[in-house]
Amino acid sequence: MARSGSFLKHDDLPYRPCVGIMLINREGLVFVGRRIDQTVEGWQMPQGGIDEGETPAEAALRELKEEAGTDKATIIREMDGWLNYDLPQHLLGIALHGRYRGQTQKWIALRFTGEDSDIDIRTPEPEFAQWKWLALEALPRLIVPFKRDTYTQVIAAFRDVAGPVA
Repeated sequence: MARSGSFLKHDDLPYRPCVGIMLINREGLVFVGRRIDQTVEGWQMPQGGIDEGETPAEAALRELKEEAGTDKATIIREMDGWLNYDLPQHLLGIALHGRYRGQTQKWIALRFTGEDSDIDIRTPEPEFAQWKWLALEALPRLIVPFKRDTYTQVIAAFRDVAGPVA
């Protein structure tokens, strides 16, 4: 019998293994997309589940292609540890197909090697309605509140590689 999200507790559910992608362009700006399924103004960096048998680096490149429509990027750095976030109580049993309490994420920084015209969010299963390049420090203000701590940690981990390319 399925339980309503209001009766679930975080401890009842596992974390979803996921990869997060900080895609950085030549100017040192970061790719963000506005989710297509949101009713609030919520922007985020690409992220997605890690398939069975897939490394986080492989998942990052696949997710980038699936969400931003490009594979023109090289991996700069993989974060040492994993970051967890919990969904707010009102999303338990609803978000992430109702199967997870939140996500455990391996974050990877990539340098975008293409041109803006190489990005096409009109993918077969679109996740973003819009996209833009954003200054690193502006990221936490645009993300949904329950992911802000994660984004602050990601920024700290990648700040030294996120600058412009000379």
